[in-house]
Amino acid sequence: MKALVIREFGGPEVMRLEELPDLVPGPSDVVVAVHSVSVNYTLDVMVRSGRYARGTPLPHVLGVDPSGVVIAVGSEVDRVAPGDRVNVQAGIRCETCDFCAAGRQSECTGGSSLGVNRWGGYAEQVMVPQQVVYHIPDSLGFAEATVITRHFPTARHMLYKRAELQSGEWILVMGAAGGLGSSSIQVAKQMGATVIAAAGTDERVQTGFDFGADFGINYRTQDLAKEVGRITDGRGVEVVAENIGDPDLWPGAFNSLAARGRLVTAGAHGGGTVPLDITRLYLRRIKIFGSPGCDTSDIEWTMEQAHAGTIRPAKIDRIMPLHEADEAHGLMERRETSGKLLLNPLLSADYPTI
Repeated sequence: MKALVIREFGGPEVMRLEELPDLVPGPSDVVVAVHSVSVNYTLDVMVRSGRYARGTPLPHVLGVDPSGVVIAVGSEVDRVAPGDRVNVQAGIRCETCDFCAAGRQSECTGGSSLGVNRWGGYAEQVMVPQQVVYHIPDSLGFAEATVITRHFPTARHMLYKRAELQSGEWILVMGAAGGLGSSSIQVAKQMGATVIAAAGTDERVQTGFDFGADFGINYRTQDLAKEVGRITDGRGVEVVAENIGDPDLWPGAFNSLAARGRLVTAGAHGGGTVPLDITRLYLRRIKIFGSPGCDTSDIEWTMEQAHAGTIRPAKIDRIMPLHEADEAHGLMERRETSGKLLLNPLLSADYPTI
């Protein structure tokens, strides 16, 4: 098989296409022929450059959310069979810690993460334990399945389990046109909330409306907190869904919260170090939650919604061959995308390898 292997951290050029032996599954493993995998800033670009907070052993293969077709299974596998269309979830839980035993897999203390500290899907094949492999409906293409399963379980976990968003509440969704933002809008609407979509251009705000938002704000040209106050008659929102971590945008989002509001965050591509008004935090009884990952129930919910056709994937900007991953990373770093970037190892079968 062919895979993009990183043997040192650095620029996009450190991803080099190599010919490797085909994968052979262990007793509980599943081997998937990859048809689609996404390109993400935090979990791909930052990992590749050596700037990600969690350590990544080398050599390494990126790719957190591959979708494809099962081509081999171990002797103990009973969830899937060769020929099944599946998505692979990134969080591989230990299944033995107290959190896993309690069904709180997002808080697992002994697991690994596909594409971060375990070889991922920037390859023609990927091998994972059967516990993280899920069937995708025939109505969904592999690209759409990758996008939906990358962000919807996280969005649902953020809003349902961490922020405990209630029907009738107001929520401000930051980065509303992105994968996690557009997923959060749809989850919030299903939960009965009123949604304010915030994004950095008028076009991206309109994308928020297209996914069901009730109001929109361009946080690059408008005063975010002031606009939220105007829209909510001075009350503010009960929940902010934040996934940017930009020091210039954070104060506006934080100041948009009503008293006893909750801010939930997953993502830091805007830098990750932000100012925090502690006085406002304690006087207004505000809560801040970090919410990476999801639980099994969030994944199952997402797959149920996907099968029912009640959720839509974020906009796909383009699908590129595996050997153009360096260009895809460049586009991501220069912020020259207007939707999700995907790689498809099947787009070219005759590219050079080392």
